[in-house]
Amino acid sequence: MRVLGPLRTYRQEKGGLHLEVEGAHLTIRALAPDLVQVRLCPAGTQPPPSFAVVKTDWPEVPVRLEETPAALRLSTDRVTVEVARDPVRLRFLDPEGRVVAADHPEGGLGWEPGRVRWVQVAPADAHYYGFGQKVGPLDKRGRAMTMWATDEPLHTPGTDPLYQSIPFFLALREGRAYGLFVDSPARVRYDMAKTHPDRYEIVAEQDVLDAYFFAGPDPREVIARYTELTGRMPLPPRWALGYQQSRYSYYPEARVREIAREMRRRQIPCDVIYLDIDYMRGYRVFTWDPERFPDPAGMIRDLREQGFKVVTIVDPGVKVDAQYPVFQEGVAQGHFICYPDGELFIGTVWPGRTAFPDFTREATRRWWGDLHKEALLDKGVAGIWNDMNEPSCMARNTLPDEVLQGEDGAKVPHARVHNVYGLTMCQATYEGLRRHRPDQRPFVLTRSGYAGIQRYAAVWMGDNHSWWEHLWMAMPMCMGMGLSGVPFVGTDVGGFSDDVDGELLVRWTWLGVFTPFFRNHSSVNTRAQEPWAFGPEVEERVREAIRLRYRLLPFLYNEFYRASVTGLPIMRPLLLEYPGDPETYRLSDQFLVGRDLLVAPVYQAGAVRRLVYLPRGTWVDFWTGERHDGPAHIVAPAPLDRIPVYVRAGAIIPMGPVQNYVGEVPETELTLAVYAGADGELELYEDDGLTMAYQQGEFALTRMVLEHGGDGGRTVTLRVGDPAGRYQPPREAVVVRLYLPAPAQEVQVDGRPAAFTRAEDGAAVVRVPTPGARGFVLTARM
Repeated sequence: MRVLGPLRTYRQEKGGLHLEVEGAHLTIRALAPDLVQVRLCPAGTQPPPSFAVVKTDWPEVPVRLEETPAALRLSTDRVTVEVARDPVRLRFLDPEGRVVAADHPEGGLGWEPGRVRWVQVAPADAHYYGFGQKVGPLDKRGRAMTMWATDEPLHTPGTDPLYQSIPFFLALREGRAYGLFVDSPARVRYDMAKTHPDRYEIVAEQDVLDAYFFAGPDPREVIARYTELTGRMPLPPRWALGYQQSRYSYYPEARVREIAREMRRRQIPCDVIYLDIDYMRGYRVFTWDPERFPDPAGMIRDLREQGFKVVTIVDPGVKVDAQYPVFQEGVAQGHFICYPDGELFIGTVWPGRTAFPDFTREATRRWWGDLHKEALLDKGVAGIWNDMNEPSCMARNTLPDEVLQGEDGAKVPHARVHNVYGLTMCQATYEGLRRHRPDQRPFVLTRSGYAGIQRYAAVWMGDNHSWWEHLWMAMPMCMGMGLSGVPFVGTDVGGFSDDVDGELLVRWTWLGVFTPFFRNHSSVNTRAQEPWAFGPEVEERVREAIRLRYRLLPFLYNEFYRASVTGLPIMRPLLLEYPGDPETYRLSDQFLVGRDLLVAPVYQAGAVRRLVYLPRGTWVDFWTGERHDGPAHIVAPAPLDRIPVYVRAGAIIPMGPVQNYVGEVPETELTLAVYAGADGELELYEDDGLTMAYQQGEFALTRMVLEHGGDGGRTVTLRVGDPAGRYQPPREAVVVRLYLPAPAQEVQVDGRPAAFTRAEDGAAVVRVPTPGARGFVLTARM
C-alpha cells in the first residue's frame, strides 16, 4: 500500500490546510476547537456524500499556523495538528504540548485503488472503546474487528461482525480521551494492537479517507461532540420506556388477546405487545393474514383500551409476486436494487423469492414510508420494528457486492454503501411516521444501523441466546453502543434462542429494569418465557422488578431528555464519569444509569452475592440505605429478589407510582429520593410524553438543589423551584424520602415544622402539598 511521501506544496484555507503529496492531496480542517476533519483524496477521487454527518454549518474556528523547516503546526485553543514535511506524518497535541495521538513511523495515511488506511501509535497503556456492537469485554485493545453489517445468529466470544457497524471509537489513556470516526459505509477493518502491539490500523474499502478527530480530553466531551456531528436521539414516546412483551410469534388474534389479558390479570406492568412476521399474509410486508387477524383495527383498539400499544415487524424484503401491489409498484417505479445490466436482484428471505428496496434513493424512502399509512398506522399500530435490515439474504447472507444503489447518475456498488442499509431503511420508516402522524413521536426499533442511527431508531442487540454468558455480554455490548452515540439500546430479556429457566429470567429481567430498552423476546420452538411461565415464585420476582422500572420512569425519562440534549449514553460505563480511575478501564460487568445509579447485575447461576467496585465518593445502598465510601471493592448481597444497586451521595432521584402502563395513574404525586452526604442538584424535565409539542417549547424544567449547612453537615436543605416553561406539570404533592447520614431529628417545610415518618430503609419520609406544582424549601436537622 502506498503511503504519504514528502510534502510538495500547501496552502492555508478556511480553518485549515490543503496539502499536496505525490499521488494525493490531504485536507486538515478545524470544524470546532476540539474537532478536526482529516480527508485523504488520492488523485482522481472525490469524497462520497455522508449518511452520518448532519452538521455541516460549523462556525469558523480561529486557527494559528506555525511553519518550521521540519513541520507545519495548525493550532486551535484545544488541539494542535503537527504535519511532518518529509514524509508527511500527523501528530495531535494538547495545549500543553503532550502527544494525544500520532501516526506510526511505519504507517500513517496510505492508499491503493479502492482502499485507504490509517496507522497510528498504540501506547501500551491506551484503552479503546466503542466500535458500535461488538462481543467481548468493554476494552477492545488486542482485538481485530470488521464493520460489515451481518445477520449472525450465534454470538460467541470471537463472533465478528454483527448487525451494527459504527466506525467510531474512544481512546483513553491516563485519564485523557480522544475519539476517531472514519466515515465509511463500506467494509472497514480495525486491528487494535492485535497484530502489532505498538500500533493500530484502520483500513476502509473506499477511495477516500474521511475521518474526524475529537480532541477531548474529557470522554464526555468526545461523545457530545461526536453526536453533535452525527445527530442525537429525539425524545421517544414515554410508553416506549415501559416493559415490552414479544415472541416469534404471537398469533392468532386470540393468542395476542390472551397475552394482554394475562398481563392485566396478574398485574404485571406492560406497555407494548409485538407482532412478529406471522401476522402477515405469506410474509408479505404491509399485509395482514385474514385468518389469523381478521380485524386488526378492532383488536388494536381493544388492546389500546387496556393500555397496550402494538408494534409490528416490517422487514425490507418484498415478495416477488406479480399480483402483490407492493412488488408491482416497486418494479414500476424503479425502487428495487438491480444488477449493473438492469436485471432485478432476487434474493431469498421469509417470503421466498424477494426484492430489496434501495433506501439510498429519496423517492424510495418516501414510497416506503407512505406504505405504512393504510396497512399499519390507520389500523392503530403504534410503532414499527425494522428487522433483517443488514440486509439479510438467506441464500448468501447479504446482497452481492456488485449490485447498484443510489440516485440516477450517481449509482455505486452495494459494497460501497452496505452498512447504511439499516440506517436508510429506518430513516424511511421514521420520516413516514412523522409525515402521517405529525403530532406524535415515532417509535422505530432496528437491528442494523450505522453511525447516526440514533436519529431514527432504538436498537436491540439481535438474536442472543438464553445463556448466562449472554446476560453478561449484554452489559459491555450496550455500553459500547452508548459510547458510539446510541443511547436507546437493550437486549432480548431472557434470551432469544435456546431455553431460559426461571432463575435466568429473573436475573435478566433485573438487568432489563436498568437498560434503556426493556423487552422480553424469544424465538419459535423455544420454551415460553412470559413472566408467569415458571410458576408463582418467579412470576412474583419478575413482577416486582418490572414494577420498580415503572417507579423509576421519571428518573429514566429525565435521563432520556439529557441524552437527547447532550448525546451522552443513559447506560454508561464507569470510565465515562471516572476517567482518572484505572479500576474503571476494564470494568465490563457493572454500569451507571446517568451519573447517579450504579448497577451490578448478577450473571452467574446460583450466585447470591457479587463483588462490586465503588468509585470515589459516598454510595448508598438502594435497598437498605447503608453507606459505603469509595474507592472500594465490596461484596454485595444479591438475593434472587434484587440485584446490587447503589446511589451516589448528592443525587436526587425522581420516582413515580407503580402502574400497569404509562398513563394509567395521573402524575399528581412525585417522589423525590434524596441522598444526602454531598451537595447536588437536579433539573427535572417534564412534558406530555407523547406529542412533538416539546419541540415547540411545551415542556417544563424544575431546578432542585441539595445543600448541607455549615454546622458540620448536620443540617440538610432541599430547594425545589417552581417549574419553568410552557408545560404545566399536574402534580399536587411531592413525597420526599430523605436518606441522611444520621437519623433526622427535625424537619421543616418553608420554615414550618413538618411531620415525618421513618421507613424501613432508614429514610425520613415527608409529604409536601404542592398545588400548581409550586416549589418549596425543606430543611432537615440530624
